[in-house]
Amino acid sequence: MTIDRAAVARNIAVVRASIDARTDRPVRLVAVTKGFDEQAVAAALAAGADGIGENYAQEMVAKAAALEASERIPGPERPSSERIPWHFIGQLQRNKVKVIVPLGVVLWQTIDRLDLAREVARRQPGAPVLVQVNTTAEAQKGGCEPDEAPVLVADCQGLGLSVAGLMTVGPAGPAEGARAGFRLLRRMADDLGLADCSMGMSADFEVAVDEGATIVRIGSRLFGPRG
Repeated sequence: MTIDRAAVARNIAVVRASIDARTDRPVRLVAVTKGFDEQAVAAALAAGADGIGENYAQEMVAKAAALEASERIPGPERPSSERIPWHFIGQLQRNKVKVIVPLGVVLWQTIDRLDLAREVARRQPGAPVLVQVNTTAEAQKGGCEPDEAPVLVADCQGLGLSVAGLMTVGPAGPAEGARAGFRLLRRMADDLGLADCSMGMSADFEVAVDEGATIVRIGSRLFGPRG
């Protein structure tokens, strides 16, 4: 799929303007490139995205390799895979951790159980992580239960991981329906003394910012619908 780099830059500017209209607090914009190729990664970084979010280990590895080899991206604009601020934002199996550690993940956003935390700590000691919380009670969503989060945060810290905050995924449907879960996550993070809340995607990031998000994960609002 061909990426319109100018359109991506315009879309990032629109999203940032919407964020700035809602808060003076710094909010990091993570561009979610799931379903798009390496051109989307390069376009988002060139336009000033703060990070690149990937949901699938193999797709992340493939894009990193393609960025190094791509002839479709001008040399000065082709980011080295070692310098890409990768955020892993999908549900993760333990055996995939070793596959993506060499790419230099800057934030593991979906730590939702102790065995996964142990594997990340073993493969990348001191790694920055977020504990994912299921604030919607939807069985198909990842994340620990809200009442389990304090123990998991403490366990991660005990493993030497750097717990920066919490992460959640809002429910499908109208954006307003995500407000209660986002408010809960912010309150939990504050109670635990954690700075970051990663919450809000293309359909509901404005509500997330209103409720205290410090990281938003935006895909279709930047790149259009996935093929």
